[in-house]
Amino acid sequence: MFIDDDELRDIFKATSEEHLQQMEANVLHLEKYPDDSATLENLLREIHSLKGDANMLGIKDIGTLAHQFEDILGSVKRGETVYSTELSDRLYQGLDAMGQLVHAAVTGETAETNVIHVMAYLMGAPKEPEQAIEHENNGKAILLEPVQLATLSTREDERDIEERDAEQRDIETWQHRDLEPFQYATPSLLHAPKASLSTSVHRINTIRVETAKLDTLMTQAGELTVTKTRINHRLVDIEELLTLWEDWNRDAFSHRTAWYEGQRGVKGQFSSGQGSQQRHQERLEQVGQRLNQLRQAAYEDSSRLESVVTELEAGIQALCLLPLSTLFQPFARMVRDLARQEGKAIELVIEGGDTRADKRILEEMKDPLMHLLRNAIDHGIELPDEREHLGKPRTATLYLRGYQTATNIVIEVSDDGCGLMIETIKQTAVQRGVCRPDDFAKMSDRQIQALIFAPGFSTRSLITEVSGRGVGLDVVKTNVDRLKGTIQVESRPNVGSTFQIQLRPTLATAHVLLVVVEGVSYAIPVEFIETSLLMQPSDLFTIEGQTAFLFAQQPISIVKLANLLELKAPSLVPKAAPQASFPCIILKVGEERLGLLVDALVDEQDVVLKAQSQLLQRVRNVSGATILGTGEVCMVLNPTDLIASVQKRTIVDHAQTSMQAANQKQVVLLVEDSIAIRTQEKRILESAGYEIITAVDGLDALNKLPTRTFDAIVSDVQMPNLDGLTLTAKVRQHKEYNELPIILVTSLASDEDKRRGAEAGANAYIPKGSFDQTVLIETLKRLV
Repeated sequence: MFIDDDELRDIFKATSEEHLQQMEANVLHLEKYPDDSATLENLLREIHSLKGDANMLGIKDIGTLAHQFEDILGSVKRGETVYSTELSDRLYQGLDAMGQLVHAAVTGETAETNVIHVMAYLMGAPKEPEQAIEHENNGKAILLEPVQLATLSTREDERDIEERDAEQRDIETWQHRDLEPFQYATPSLLHAPKASLSTSVHRINTIRVETAKLDTLMTQAGELTVTKTRINHRLVDIEELLTLWEDWNRDAFSHRTAWYEGQRGVKGQFSSGQGSQQRHQERLEQVGQRLNQLRQAAYEDSSRLESVVTELEAGIQALCLLPLSTLFQPFARMVRDLARQEGKAIELVIEGGDTRADKRILEEMKDPLMHLLRNAIDHGIELPDEREHLGKPRTATLYLRGYQTATNIVIEVSDDGCGLMIETIKQTAVQRGVCRPDDFAKMSDRQIQALIFAPGFSTRSLITEVSGRGVGLDVVKTNVDRLKGTIQVESRPNVGSTFQIQLRPTLATAHVLLVVVEGVSYAIPVEFIETSLLMQPSDLFTIEGQTAFLFAQQPISIVKLANLLELKAPSLVPKAAPQASFPCIILKVGEERLGLLVDALVDEQDVVLKAQSQLLQRVRNVSGATILGTGEVCMVLNPTDLIASVQKRTIVDHAQTSMQAANQKQVVLLVEDSIAIRTQEKRILESAGYEIITAVDGLDALNKLPTRTFDAIVSDVQMPNLDGLTLTAKVRQHKEYNELPIILVTSLASDEDKRRGAEAGANAYIPKGSFDQTVLIETLKRLV
């Protein structure tokens, strides 16, 4: 059913998603603490509220699933059913189904949810649907009576009998309804791979606001009305002043006429001139008094208006701020499921969920945090036996923290795993063309660790569905940059890693320092400025080919901002006398510092950031633009880019060489015994720009391998004469092929099969069941 009333649709979407999120958190808590009766009561209240909303709007599928939830939880509450991990799995499947049904109800899309299967699974049917169905001769399937939980009670538990009977009739109707033929090998709901968090969590279109906050805003709006009335009174005062000026002007004209007549000897004009002079003096005093009154009133109105606008702006910003718990809570389920999938014991600890941030930050940070958590689980945290061997607890701890500093919102993801291996990062960086071996001598450990954010960078030797494609941390860096934030990593071997993301609480305004470079004003966010000082030419010296100066007993690179922005030919100091001092700004991003020479420092002020056009969506060294009070358009500089621009100068030529090499056509040996699959894969790879040489089995491939130079091998596993695993092992026996990338594409998808592929020497393992041509192409680009 689609809800066609816009207001009801928005309300149901917001409330149901909140109910489902709270229910998911409660289920996870009950899995850890099954005897927590308070959490069980909260879960029952949430599901009952969702059921009431769904029934009121006529969404019977959600109401029926919620009713079954109540039955199961009621049985747990009465002590008839023991809460277990298996029961959590069933409840999670029910929550996923209700989430899809809610999405269908508010969007009008078709829900890919078979309510019958979910009901059967919730009520105790086995996970494989074949055990709960029987096939008739016509090829259709009829669901048998669902297997009831042995401990489920038949008591009504104070539930309305008429409502229960009506719902039971609906269930029986669905149970005996003919179904279209469907595949049971991979049911759409029970066995579907988890969707990414960015697709399962929708954009925040509505915000629930406390009435007290709205009352405060209404009060401030009333104050604005009073101030508007006062300004209208000032207009009346100005009108009166103008009338006085007009009368004075007419009188002055008459005075000039009388004076001219007096000069010509007309009698009686002298006394008239004296009277006019006296009136001039009186009006002059009146104008002075009114101007002073008007000035004082204008100052008062301006001050009051500034105060009201400031409070109103703060109130409106507060409406757009949401607690980080809105962002953090859904990750608990993801960590639980992925940890179980990887065979690891992990406890997720969430701290600082009450810290508030702009809702756009919550929307944009879903993907980055998901990738950081997945990276920690897959790369950082060891298996339980390995942790025990290292003297660590078998259960790893994964922290997700949020807190606020004076200027920033800080989000941290940390673990107590193996940490980042510097030598492995160096080897991968050289292999991927990110750095040259001699570049590392000039880099600190932090700079080397930061290389993991480079596009396509991954230290994982075997590519799987979870990791190894080098797109996770690149996504993190891109999204953080889009939010004008910074990300830093700190790691210690066998102790753990911490990823720290710093963001502004709101994205609409920024506090900046205005500087002048070559006659043009630029803005630099104040939170990245450590200090400013006057620099003397005698303070500068050269170290490792770069100009530097001493700051806090440490050498810091220094450049002229005009040179960095490529505004003019390179030079060291601004236009000034040779021995004159010149302004210098010390930028600090994480632990990195950089000195910037500018022509002048202007002022600090709050500015409103303007949205960039698609044409200027990502310009190096620039994060946005604003309009100053003078009407001048001012670029807001990106401190992270400025520091990165200085660090990358030494490897530009090497990067260009790598790009030229990447443009050459690469040759792939495709090994597949099935003609249909071989033809399909050959077309996919050729359309991606690769030259393809085919082999019908492993033996044919082994014979063709010495005939020419290949850049990669893509092979099936199950083949006659010589299978893919044996082919991989034989290829690795030759030293000249030790670095040749080998990708196995096969229908064997168990963890044991993947382990055998890795032991044979394969670089990537792609199951045919989840085969996607983009995955194959991205994997090749990643390895070749």
